Formats: sequence, structure tokens, C-alpha cells
Amino acid sequence: MRDLIAADLPPLQAILEASGAFTSAEVDCALELLELVLGKPEQQDYSVIVAEVADAVAGYVLYGPVPLTEGNYDLYWIATDPKLHGQGVGRKLMEETEQRLRVKGARLLCLETSSQGNYSRTRKFYEQAGYLEESRIRDFYRPGDDRITYVKRFRH
Repeated sequence: MRDLIAADLPPLQAILEASGAFTSAEVDCALELLELVLGKPEQQDYSVIVAEVADAVAGYVLYGPVPLTEGNYDLYWIATDPKLHGQGVGRKLMEETEQRLRVKGARLLCLETSSQGNYSRTRKFYEQAGYLEESRIRDFYRPGDDRITYVKRFRH
């Protein structure tokens, strides 16, 4: 696990595209945020952790504090190389994120995902990591596609 570097952008773009989970607009948004982190190291809105397996980029997570709250964070993006699914890369990224947030005194980490069937594996991943469904906004993304918010609360 390490910080983001400029050389990570092409392999992370390939991972986002290969996942099949994101539209081209979503991939563009994810890359824009990664470029922001690289281009403005002084910014405090987003943090990135990159996972490597055998010296190759295997995935990443992007998270940040929720403005105007005390100890609340959002997980904005997590993606791992589809060839490595089931090998613990995503779990290790989540564990590292949670550990860093505990050190910062975080109270909770929120994330959102789609209710669509192709996200069932993603939802199961979050639930196995100890996240609980906190809310659901019906038809949020489009008719028939709810936004599900998951939360993990940290004890101090």
C-alpha cells in the first residue's frame, strides 16, 4: 500500500475500464479526481491509497472528509484489477483506509453504490467488510436504480 504517483494513472484507468462497473463518464470523473490529488498535493479533500501486487498497480481507493461534519468520511472510489478479484486486494485497501481513518479519529465511513444487479458483488463485498445499509433513495440514479448508502462506525 502506498501513495499515488503520476505513473499510476494509465494502469488505474485500465483497471477502471476493465472492471465493467463504470460508465465512461464515471471513469473520466475518477481520473479527474486522481489528477487533482496529484496536481494539488496541498488539498485536503481527497486521499488515495494504491495497492500493488508483484510490483504492478492492482487497485486503489479514494476517500476524504465530509465537509462541515465531525469525523465523518466518504469513500468515493474503490477499484481493483478484475484479474485479481477474490484475492484480497479490495479487502486490504479497505482495511488500510479504515486504519488510517481510525488514527485520524474518524467516527464513520460512508459509501454509496447502486441497487442494480451488476452491483450485487460490490454490495456483498461491503457487507462482508462490516458495512451496514444505512439508507436507500429509490430511483436516484435513474428509474429502477436506487442509491444505497453503507456505513461503518468506528469505536473510540
